[in-house]
Amino acid sequence: MTEAPLSDPKALRALSHPFRWKLIQLLTEQGPRTATQCSEKLGESVASCSYHLNMLAKYGFVTEVEGPGRQKPWQIVRGRQSISPEGLEGEAAMAAEAAAMAYLDQEFERTRERLRQREHLPEDWRKSVGTEGHIKFLTAEETAEYLAELQAVLNKYDERRTDESLRPEGAKPVRVFLSVTVATE
Repeated sequence: MTEAPLSDPKALRALSHPFRWKLIQLLTEQGPRTATQCSEKLGESVASCSYHLNMLAKYGFVTEVEGPGRQKPWQIVRGRQSISPEGLEGEAAMAAEAAAMAYLDQEFERTRERLRQREHLPEDWRKSVGTEGHIKFLTAEETAEYLAELQAVLNKYDERRTDESLRPEGAKPVRVFLSVTVATE
């Protein structure tokens, strides 16, 4: 199921900060974490992590997990963010574009870093990771159909993200990034 794209300019601006995407990815891949744990993992100060987590919480992207103790872990509220300037105007369209560019910058940075570390992976993992690109000559309708088919494949195993009991032994967070673009004339 595809979520409606975000349209609130303030929420979109909250996602235009690259570090917030790092926090979202950390919480998505590793589950609930305190600001201190985020700081240790991302190399940013606790105060900065706390500030950015609070900004993400203000717009409903993360929430604190209730429990004992003073430091409460943060968790992801929604596993997917849909961002598009389509149908938006003015400030909202600019905020959507800024959020999308921040996401792409962070995604490419993370992909480059993980590919640099590929040699440190066990051989069975090295065979399964990398990048690939294809050119297809399709109509707009064929592209929509093709994308829907790919989305169905991408949705496989989604339940494992939120339910750790479904993860087989040896499962790791595997990032699959899909980009569909069309050349303009």
